[in-house]
Amino acid sequence: MDRENSELYLRNYQIMWENERLRKKAQRLNQENQALLSELKRKLAAINAKRKPEFEVNMGSSSVSDQMEANKRQVLE
Repeated sequence: MDRENSELYLRNYQIMWENERLRKKAQRLNQENQALLSELKRKLAAINAKRKPEFEVNMGSSSVSDQMEANKRQVLE
């Protein structure tokens, strides 16, 4: 009985140690993920800020398709 108890105690200790190691690794990965997500959002915001004026729709007398063609030409220039 003591031998079985000792084996279970050792196994429990190993599981707890592994659990702590994995918890720390998950925490590091989560921090890295949050940093990468923040960087991605910042870059997308910068790209969208640059592109927005290129695709402004003029609500004058021209049709939407005419305006789309004008925007395409503007982008290609």
